[in-house]
Amino acid sequence: MMGFDMNYMLMVMLPGMVLSGLASMMVKRTFAKYENTGTQSNMTGAEAARVMLERQGVTDCKIEPVSGRLSDHYDPRVKTLRLSEPVYNARSISAIGVACHEAGHALQHAQGYSWLKMRSTLVPITNISSKMSMPVIMIGGVLMALAPVLGTWVLLLGCALFAAAVIFSVITLPVEWDASARAKKAMADAGIVNQQELAGAGSVLNAAFLTYLAAAIASIMTLLYYLHRTGVLRMLLNRR
Repeated sequence: MMGFDMNYMLMVMLPGMVLSGLASMMVKRTFAKYENTGTQSNMTGAEAARVMLERQGVTDCKIEPVSGRLSDHYDPRVKTLRLSEPVYNARSISAIGVACHEAGHALQHAQGYSWLKMRSTLVPITNISSKMSMPVIMIGGVLMALAPVLGTWVLLLGCALFAAAVIFSVITLPVEWDASARAKKAMADAGIVNQQELAGAGSVLNAAFLTYLAAAIASIMTLLYYLHRTGVLRMLLNRR
């Protein structure tokens, strides 16, 4: 477990890196493609998000700029939408698409979207388990050579901790997809973009979703690999 594992490299790390790399490259390329293309409404990202929220009756959400590129996020703890510098003041299809997507999360929060509630509940658990899982798995790997039974149980504990992060990444998928769906509908209904511009904004949002999908797939593959190494996966398959 602690040494160089070619199977791990070929079955988990390499595919995961390729998926994540391709998804990240697609997001950057798609965002850049529409970053310099304006809209008929001539709204900034912040203005578009505000229009979208107010039309849905959400008036208590703050919108503020944050440093970085593609660092946009919604903080439900303080009802604040934070938009990155290339989004907050920009008047492009990319900026409006990203801003409205994050506004979609604010709408989810205001309307009590169940998947967002579930994800928010898992945040503190995931923060702890994601930090502890790999050290515990590594300790279990060392113990496997010294005390196989104890090592197996420690590995299983590490897998259980890692599983929390996997569940979080899977639950994130419907949350992100729904936020984009809300954004696409609201952008059209509010006249923030026309139909042609909506297609470009949709491309930006679809590319962004792929990053979450790639992360979920990579985490699932990693969990399955470690379950295989402990023998649990084989046991479960044999029981079928």
